[in-house]
Amino acid sequence: MFQYLPPLNEHNLPYPDTIHPIVIHFVLAMIFFAFFCDIVGYFTKNTRLYEVSWWNLAFATVSIFIAIIFGQIEAGLAEPYQAAADTLNLHTLLGWSLAGILAGVTGWRYVIRLREKEQLPTAYMVVSVLTLLIVCIQTYLGTALVWIYGLHSIPVVDAIREGGL
Repeated sequence: MFQYLPPLNEHNLPYPDTIHPIVIHFVLAMIFFAFFCDIVGYFTKNTRLYEVSWWNLAFATVSIFIAIIFGQIEAGLAEPYQAAADTLNLHTLLGWSLAGILAGVTGWRYVIRLREKEQLPTAYMVVSVLTLLIVCIQTYLGTALVWIYGLHSIPVVDAIREGGL
């Protein structure tokens, strides 16, 4: 069965480069932009921005699951060494949690949208800020996996293959 799979390249991937960071950056942009639209709409009472926010959240919720799928594949192929394993495990756990939280926030936002509220509830805005805080922590962990631990970078992949890590 394994002979039908493509060989792994110098990044230890079956495709040219990591896909997870590409997809997740779209998710991050949509989450931050949705929050920005909610804040501006909240203070300016411009309800059209709430519609923009809703659609950004809806697409971000779908896209985060795509990002997680590629993240799981790439994490499995990374062969993390001991120093990176705890950060990778926390990043994975927080990623799945964030997907659930984002789905819940999006569902809540959908109910608010159906009720055609002129103003977003303060509780929703507080939860949005907490969600953004989790997004920032998750972004830091993902950045550390690449820039501190070097997962899927050629020197680290070479060192793992040679038994150096």
